[in-house]
Amino acid sequence: MSKNQASKSIEMKISTVVAVSALLRETDPALLDSALKSMTGGASDYFDNEFTVIDLAGCDLTGHTIDWPALINLFKSYSLNPVAVRHAPAEMEADIAAHGLSIDVVARPRQQVEEEAAPAQAPEPAPAPIPAPAPAVAEPISPPSMPQQSAAMIVDTPVRAGQRIYARGADLIVTAVVNSGAELIADGSIHIYAPLRGRALAGASGNADARIFALSMEAELISIAGTYRTFENGLPKEFAMKPAQVRLDGDRIDVLPIHTRA
Repeated sequence: MSKNQASKSIEMKISTVVAVSALLRETDPALLDSALKSMTGGASDYFDNEFTVIDLAGCDLTGHTIDWPALINLFKSYSLNPVAVRHAPAEMEADIAAHGLSIDVVARPRQQVEEEAAPAQAPEPAPAPIPAPAPAVAEPISPPSMPQQSAAMIVDTPVRAGQRIYARGADLIVTAVVNSGAELIADGSIHIYAPLRGRALAGASGNADARIFALSMEAELISIAGTYRTFENGLPKEFAMKPAQVRLDGDRIDVLPIHTRA
């Protein structure tokens, strides 16, 4: 097999996976089973095999062990598929991994700068752990409510580190700052009328014509239809902290200026 043939055997692209968060207040499988029965009303199709992140932030785990096989089997019995655990103590991580679950690491963003407007120069980062809020849910373990048959999802509050917003089947419009460690996902295009400092993934369902627009481009990662580009060393100075758009040209991600003056 030639080198060219071998290189085509696998291709890596950004993929977006939407998961529900199970916000636990208890870890006793019997108590959780009772809560799930009450929540679902006994309906077997209440959940639809959603990927599930188990969030332990609300649990007192001091001197406590968790029966992971029982917990995993309980979720699966309600058509929920646990894939990761969030806010787990370090001493539990080996046991969690041994049961086939990933550790969902809460983002540790740069020190947040003033959110009302883009600064002339970004301050030096000062890492500090900030607990990430879970996606908004009606009740613990319930799937997040999404707009139905909407051409666009509008978010007019700051998107904080650790938050993920997904506009399924729609464009995403954000009128406030998107902080480092936050992630925006849209099946359509993404429009940000504020600084973009986190990750933005447009065309998530494969729409190669989708674009990303930002009033102040400061992104950590951008992606169109799975093709992505990162900026570990910062954006080129002609685009950094300026109005810019992102589009896909073949297999190449292009960042282009947006001219705001005639």
